[in-house]
Amino acid sequence: MKPNTWDSAYEWKAVTLLALGFGLVGLDRWLIAPLFPSIMKDLNLNAQDVGNCIGILGLSWGVFAAVMGGMSDKVGRRKVLIPAIIAFSLLSGFSGLAGGFASLLAVRALMGVAEGSFCPTSFAATADASHPKRRGFNLGLQQSGFALFGLALSPIIATQLLGVMSWRWVFALVSVPGLILGLLMYRVIREPQGMGTREAGASGAKAERGHWRDVIRSRNIPVAMVALFCAMTGVFVLGAMLPLYLTQYLALDTQRMGVVASAIGFGGFIGQFGLPGLSDLVGRRVASVVGFVGTAVMLIVFRGLGAQPLALFAVLFAASFFTLGLVSLLSGPVATEAAPAGMVSTSIGLVVGAGEIFGGGVAPALAGFVAAHFGIQNILWLPIGAVVLGVLVSFLLKETAPAKLRRREAAGAAAQFPAAGQVE
Repeated sequence: MKPNTWDSAYEWKAVTLLALGFGLVGLDRWLIAPLFPSIMKDLNLNAQDVGNCIGILGLSWGVFAAVMGGMSDKVGRRKVLIPAIIAFSLLSGFSGLAGGFASLLAVRALMGVAEGSFCPTSFAATADASHPKRRGFNLGLQQSGFALFGLALSPIIATQLLGVMSWRWVFALVSVPGLILGLLMYRVIREPQGMGTREAGASGAKAERGHWRDVIRSRNIPVAMVALFCAMTGVFVLGAMLPLYLTQYLALDTQRMGVVASAIGFGGFIGQFGLPGLSDLVGRRVASVVGFVGTAVMLIVFRGLGAQPLALFAVLFAASFFTLGLVSLLSGPVATEAAPAGMVSTSIGLVVGAGEIFGGGVAPALAGFVAAHFGIQNILWLPIGAVVLGVLVSFLLKETAPAKLRRREAAGAAAQFPAAGQVE
């Protein structure tokens, strides 16, 4: 590539494939939620078991996101991405072979290993391929595949396929696209070669790699870890327990439950590139505060609604726009721009790992406990409390959006050097 040029064609091919890949991560991860009413009958599971199955994947995802994020900074993106997408696709199919709670739990834990390895590496690969002025939008666009496939389409796909096949065959069917996409990624995705990171920018100059301790010392990393835990508590408690809330508490039938639950994905799909894209203009901190406030308001409204599918869909759509937009914002541009030189995937892995372990692992298991002991109707208090905490945490973020910083520098320069003609 010539100096001072940017390979936009590769940028869009890479972002498209990585978005589809993360979409399949979402599909394979969340397909199980709308299938749980059927699985519970066949395997004699209860609400606590449901929360544990969702939580174990989040725990293993979080641990391996932190570990493999750093690994991909050392060995390269492709050596992590390709095996990971093949592994989680096969393991999704193996979920249909589970004969009881223990085997299902084991398969979901292994899926978390593969998906946790794919997650920060794919974010870093997107950052590598993206021009700095499109970084926030591209990272959001890539992550939006998770919401579209995992939380919007999976409830519809699962509930419709259940009409013609058992839940076991549903798992087998959806494992195939990941194997195909793995081959396409093998042919297209490149190693960064020092190009596309925050430090290298558009020039292609290779940045010197930092030390992992520098990641923790970077102020926005620990702040983003706590904030992402708050956002993910909202996402994963809803994703895990909402089908049971809608069918057991609001008494919706399976088909209407599937449509209402899909609002999480459709709203999140727009939010995952909409909120990070907005943050390119207004700044990361402002966008984070707005996201948490919006989520809190919408969840409180949602809790007051009865069995009104249209109203439930609309409010859940808005709540998901904000909360899944926060997930993309915090794990994408915030973590990327806070990363020391050569440590982008490590930084993303630590942020995602903390969010997954607590928000994606502990929170759904805790929600299962609340549902089993205090009633399914009380599970919404958990995400409401988490996002209110997220509002306060967001104020601690240091602004890093390039456009916002340029405007700030320009304003400072204008104040320091008055316009020509005002010289004494």
